[in-house]
Amino acid sequence: MIDYNRLTDQQLMTLLKESDSNAYAQLYDRYFQLLFVYAYKRLRDEAEAKDVIQDFFTVLWVKRDTLNFNSAISAYFFTAINNRIIDFFLHRKVADKYIGSISMPTEREEATTDHLVREKQLMAYIEMEIQALPSKMRKIFELSRKSNYTYKEIAGELSISEKTVHRQMSNALIRLRTKLGLFTFLIFLTKF
Repeated sequence: MIDYNRLTDQQLMTLLKESDSNAYAQLYDRYFQLLFVYAYKRLRDEAEAKDVIQDFFTVLWVKRDTLNFNSAISAYFFTAINNRIIDFFLHRKVADKYIGSISMPTEREEATTDHLVREKQLMAYIEMEIQALPSKMRKIFELSRKSNYTYKEIAGELSISEKTVHRQMSNALIRLRTKLGLFTFLIFLTKF
């Protein structure tokens, strides 16, 4: 009986070309995890990474008779996975572009009066809570969030240290998060 664990990649590929399913299983076991980690780092999605690897191994089995290797098996495997990842990104880019082009015109017109009124009320409530901050903290907060000043610019304008600016901003954000609740706070951050 053959000990497939001791065979080289080249020997396994020779057996694979002869439709040896045990050689195929050994290659799968030997390379799946390495290829998955590589694909996952590029795709940042576990399911998509597994799909890319499964597709590769399926094609490897289907085309086993016609495969020719001029380089190391591992190099071939990683190149094949890399090409599949590139194809995945290209396909997704085309799909996103197509989906974006068929959006319904009514989606843009759905900003109803009710939604606008609620948004205005929410913004007034947020502004009221900002005005309730201590004056120095409020000034630092407004310079940062409304005027888009950096901490360094705020420190220079108010003649204080950047560390003080950072501490005051942290305190302001904690107070607002507490007063507004997490959901409202997150909506607020996207507005400024």
